[in-house]
Amino acid sequence: MPRITVLPHPQFCPEGKTFEVEPNANLCQSLLDNEVCIEHACDMSAACTTCHVIVRQGFNSLDEMDDVEADLLDRAWGLEPDSRLSCQVLVEDKDLEIEIPKYTINHASERH
Repeated sequence: MPRITVLPHPQFCPEGKTFEVEPNANLCQSLLDNEVCIEHACDMSAACTTCHVIVRQGFNSLDEMDDVEADLLDRAWGLEPDSRLSCQVLVEDKDLEIEIPKYTINHASERH
């Protein structure tokens, strides 16, 4: 099973975290299921950028993003070449190391 390593984030995952997921699991839902309370203001419908992550390791194992995701990412804070919307990522069979950016475009967190 693929392993997800979340680098420490002061708000969502202060100690960092590592957990395993089933292949083809949705990354955002997997984070939430493992108590990493990443923002997801649009309820994972690819309509915002609050679930933006940077894939530090394993990026090339992911399917290519579609045009909707690419257009949305243009508005994300801290965009990097290995950025993805976690709600649009299906974890394949490779381990991932992700970083949650310090900020989002969300001015008021709803703390789902």
